[in-house]
Amino acid sequence: MEKSQTFTENLATLAVRALIEEAELTPKPGLVDKECAGSHHDMSIELMIKSARSLEPAFREIAKVSYGRVPSQELREDIAAIGRQGEMDMFQATGGVNTHKGAIWALGLLISSAAMNPKEVSLDHIAFTAGKLARFPDRNMPEQKTNGKRVKEEYGVNGARGEAQQGFPHIREIALPVLHESRNRGIKEEMCRLNTLIALMANLDDTCILHRGGTQVLTATKEISSKILILGGVWTQTGWKLLEELNQFLIKCNASPGGSADLLAATIFLESIYQTNTNYLLGIKKYSLIRQ
Repeated sequence: MEKSQTFTENLATLAVRALIEEAELTPKPGLVDKECAGSHHDMSIELMIKSARSLEPAFREIAKVSYGRVPSQELREDIAAIGRQGEMDMFQATGGVNTHKGAIWALGLLISSAAMNPKEVSLDHIAFTAGKLARFPDRNMPEQKTNGKRVKEEYGVNGARGEAQQGFPHIREIALPVLHESRNRGIKEEMCRLNTLIALMANLDDTCILHRGGTQVLTATKEISSKILILGGVWTQTGWKLLEELNQFLIKCNASPGGSADLLAATIFLESIYQTNTNYLLGIKKYSLIRQ
């Protein structure tokens, strides 16, 4: 198997694993996890995992067509077409339930960027390259009124498209720093990731929450999430209690921070790329020292 094929297949595997690890993270306020379905009455943890696995062929193809290329109009439309096929595969696997449409957009761009930059260890560079690609328009996109477009127009927020076009600032400036800071405290990885999710919820104008709950629910979610962080995070006794209260609040309002969950999965994916590529480069360095 050629190195390029091994690399692109590994990217798809890492992306699927990131989606599964995000889904299995428990407990997540308003979201599907191993304990409950949150505010999603039509979903389950089994369905989320099935959905994630159904996306591997699309992720693999995005990586394959992007390998070694540079951001361009042609590449943007190539991966968009693959992404639409991925959506069809997802809907077929889930019986029509929209489990990962937002994640296909975010992860698709990041996979493409990572494939364009083999062995890149700068996550900022990968995110900015994905943003450059996202700024090219998809001229073949079908005209349709999605929930994301409606919310963006009604509330004047960036949404998933704006987040990507800006180079994923909530991942670079919030999620990754909080994740690393949490790890430096010696906290269990699950708690570190939960704290990262809460940090995203405290800062993101989550269109999924706006779609279901409107401005008041989004404002309350941000306030409670911020308070959890101020109290020291989800691993503190008071922070954990507030996390449970936030879950009950979102379920009562039938609202879900799906946008934050997508960015958490993207953060996990980027982290896995960093670990993979760093280990690869360290291996080369070690091999070179042995040869000298």
